Amino acid sequence: MIQFNKNNITVFQSSLYMTTTAIIQTNKAVIMTDPNWLPTEIEVIKNYINQNIGDKQLYIIYTHSDFDHIIGSGAFPEAKVIASKQFDNNPNKEEILRKINRFDQGYYLNRNYIAEYPSVDIVVSDDGQKLELESFTMTFYKAPGHTNDGLFTVVEPYGIFLSGDYLSDIEFPFIFSNYNDYVNTVNKAENILLNHNITTHVPGHGSTTQDQKEIQKRINCSKYYLKQLIHDNGELETYLSREYKFYEGMKSIHFDNKKMVKQEL
Repeated sequence: MIQFNKNNITVFQSSLYMTTTAIIQTNKAVIMTDPNWLPTEIEVIKNYINQNIGDKQLYIIYTHSDFDHIIGSGAFPEAKVIASKQFDNNPNKEEILRKINRFDQGYYLNRNYIAEYPSVDIVVSDDGQKLELESFTMTFYKAPGHTNDGLFTVVEPYGIFLSGDYLSDIEFPFIFSNYNDYVNTVNKAENILLNHNITTHVPGHGSTTQDQKEIQKRINCSKYYLKQLIHDNGELETYLSREYKFYEGMKSIHFDNKKMVKQEL
């Protein structure tokens, strides 16, 4: 389904985990994030691209390497791929592909393309690295914490902030890599709001928003959760169940976060 469609940005939302695929159209290029999930959903996205690409170049930004975010990569062999250096050098590429295979095997899913780990054409190594293309600029920021290979992207002059699996309105922080990195990445997101004229926020899971107060709320909720997690004796569960509609379905991750923080700190 199309979750958001305004001016030059369209955001598709999967039936699974409210996972998003953003598509931004410019005069010379089409920029897409994380094509996902189900084969029929990938086909809808591909048809949309084919209808709008013309002679433009397709770029795909992979926000990180979780298998659900790269599952559609094989459907777009013509795309130029943008991702972090850590994404490109990921030592677990084969395991990620095995997860895709297990998913498709478990649900009897056939795809009309071969699942593959993306080959990166434009590697992001530094914070603030820019890619200037005709009438627009993409500025990239490394975003570790959820995974170690996360990537933020700001697309200007459109004011679009692509945050991957951070700042969701339906997920509290999922800390799969490192707690301190996650804290620093959320602080970096806040600095992005201060240093860029952000008008549209697209999270990897959840709702696209153009409400400035809502964007700040998402940052504040993440900061509050991360701060309270260090000393949590069960109080956070009440907060999480109130703030996040699907908390019961993801509560085990909260307990995994607590274990990780204890090990780190």
